[in-house]
Amino acid sequence: MRLTKLSGAFVRSAAYERRFLAKNPWDFTMVVWIPLATVLLIWWIFSHTQVTDLPIGVIDQDSGPIAHTAVRYLEASPTLTVKQRYYSEAEAESAILQRDIYAIVVIPHNFSRNILSGKPAPLILQVNAQYGTHSGIIQTSVQTIAGTLSAGVEIQRLIKQGMAPSQAAIAYSPIKIQRISLFNAATDYQQFLASTVIPALLHILAMVIGATTMGRELRDRKLGHWYRFINTSPPNLTLWTHRKTRSILATDHPKNRQEGCKKDKIPSKSTATEQIDVLVLLFGLLGKYFWPILAYSGWAMLALWFATPQESIAIRSVTVTYIGLILLLTLSFWLGAIFTLSSFSLRMGLSSTAFMSAPSYAFAGVTFPYMAISDSAQRWSNALPLTHYLKLHIAQLQMQAPVAVSLPIVYGLTLATSIALFLTALLTKRALLHPERWGAR
Repeated sequence: MRLTKLSGAFVRSAAYERRFLAKNPWDFTMVVWIPLATVLLIWWIFSHTQVTDLPIGVIDQDSGPIAHTAVRYLEASPTLTVKQRYYSEAEAESAILQRDIYAIVVIPHNFSRNILSGKPAPLILQVNAQYGTHSGIIQTSVQTIAGTLSAGVEIQRLIKQGMAPSQAAIAYSPIKIQRISLFNAATDYQQFLASTVIPALLHILAMVIGATTMGRELRDRKLGHWYRFINTSPPNLTLWTHRKTRSILATDHPKNRQEGCKKDKIPSKSTATEQIDVLVLLFGLLGKYFWPILAYSGWAMLALWFATPQESIAIRSVTVTYIGLILLLTLSFWLGAIFTLSSFSLRMGLSSTAFMSAPSYAFAGVTFPYMAISDSAQRWSNALPLTHYLKLHIAQLQMQAPVAVSLPIVYGLTLATSIALFLTALLTKRALLHPERWGAR
């Protein structure tokens, strides 16, 4: 009988939420269309998996043969494209300010003559370091070109002195780096950024839905109506019952608010406490968030399918990552609800979710090294659930680590989700006990 009551609360709450989503296109869009558009848009943005053809400018003040060779090397680089040659630094600086180009390579006067005479002949690179990724790629490419050009000049000089070509190559550079890329060897930005940005955005959207789902019940003064609906059978969504003696769980109907309800009596908190069943609330919350959890489970599956289209990844790794992502999104729903219920305000709930979720990707250690941030920032990073999920995501999908490495994260997310659900139920009970605080924006 008890199990029947709890399952009935789940079913009635899911039906209540389905009816609401069917009548409110914006909330339905937040659950279905916006996350779908987010997944597809981010993947399309990073469809060009590698950074190529970054525009740069060249100021050739030498016009010698080696300078022309240097320009040809710059044009041949897959990551660079010489968009235009400039004849004054002011013109090139204006192009950088307008973001027509990201860097200028200046070939100084007497560049070729100095090389042929054995004097220093630097290439001057002026790069817009405001864009870290662009700047790093341009500096690496120009450095490679300068090294290649220097090697060619020096090897030719040694050959002219009578040294064999193979010996000349060894004499110029006896120590070389053998570079082995262990993970993401192709520098695929879909794998590096897109596959981690999508879970971060879904995390933000899930927290917003978590805040608004309970926040609108408080804002519209319908929290008591929702609880009566899930706690009684048979349900009736269309009828409003007017009672002479108002329970503390009664809905604050607009007509009753106008009349003042002067004759109504509010029971004591002990009476209200006896009427509220935490387990019913818990199953009711699961039903209320059933449709968002179901929808976001589908978007999580789509995101992981995009992240592993051409990779030979073990099914166990994909399964563990999917479970971790579902736990992250479910936890996000409960956290959003907790922020709203604890403040009795939808506005404060949304502000809190934005404060926590929006910058969380910056602290996750994906784009900026985790070990390089301050100790306080590391503590904040460790408190964010997204940080731990992305560790799991990168370990399983990109580094293909053993599943056992990521199981502690799955256990931790499971525990955090369970605690957050129970806390949400307790805060919902507290909100039911204080109907005078309903209606805040």
